[in-house]
Amino acid sequence: MKFLGGGPVEAKQDFLEAEPYWDQSSVPVNVYKNKAPFTGKVVSTKRIVGPLATGETCHVVIDHEGNFPYWEGQSWGVIPPGVREKDGKPHSVRLYSIASTRYGDDMTGKTGSLCVRRATYWCPELKAEDPTKKGVCSNFLCDTRPGEEVQMTGPAGKVMLMPEENPDTDYIMVATGTGIAPYRGFVRRLFTEKTPAAEAYKGQAWLFLGVANSDALLYDDEWQEVKTNNPNQFRLDYALSREQENKKGGKMYIQDKVEEYADEIFQKLDAGAHIYFCGLKGMMPGIQEMLQTVCTQKGVEYDEWLKGLKAKKQWHVEVY
Repeated sequence: MKFLGGGPVEAKQDFLEAEPYWDQSSVPVNVYKNKAPFTGKVVSTKRIVGPLATGETCHVVIDHEGNFPYWEGQSWGVIPPGVREKDGKPHSVRLYSIASTRYGDDMTGKTGSLCVRRATYWCPELKAEDPTKKGVCSNFLCDTRPGEEVQMTGPAGKVMLMPEENPDTDYIMVATGTGIAPYRGFVRRLFTEKTPAAEAYKGQAWLFLGVANSDALLYDDEWQEVKTNNPNQFRLDYALSREQENKKGGKMYIQDKVEEYADEIFQKLDAGAHIYFCGLKGMMPGIQEMLQTVCTQKGVEYDEWLKGLKAKKQWHVEVY
């Protein structure tokens, strides 16, 4: 922090940038592999949903001492401790989208964050959660304490990177649940950090998040702050399936909320916007069905339209 003219001025965040900052030729990929993973240390694990949320979601900050660089939109692999019951072999890697920018939540460039939902199994016979069946890795991460070690691989993926070369690019970001993770990195990079990317950005970023209810909203305080500070450049829409109704009187799912703005979204895509989808793979059939219907209404051939978006690299999907 420097002081100029009596007031504090935040230092620029530019020590982890490519040259020029948008050049993706140096994106790190699979630096650490299964047989020689990286050992990170947990800084903090915090529940980030309210009491009425469906399930528990945690924000886990991991210290990598600056030795595990990544870019916004990439994932880390996590190898849970222990071995599999069925064959005694080590657990396989689970991928988690990184929920921070390359500078980490603390801006040091030495940490990264994950957004993890605890996976549990509801037993219809017991009418309760079966403690013997649960997500091995998600439960491990949600139960971690500061100082605990985490075996990690990656970073993985280039599908969800932002094309920063044109600062006028519009981003349409569609998420269900913890699929919000990469967009937290995007939004922080574009609007809250003092990066060359933020300084240059002139486009609009539009975030859609689908969750069950208000208590299940993730990072809402951050989105509201960005929206207040950047009312023309950041848009936010929620689909709350247990609290809102769609235009047909049914539950409001993510595809219903996106459909409300179909005309505008199609215009943006025609003008070169990039659209991103991240979350459980069950989200995509509903999204694609909705887009197909909109295309039919507009007299557009859906398969050709989608092929065009993919050819121009405007279509980004990461589902699990």
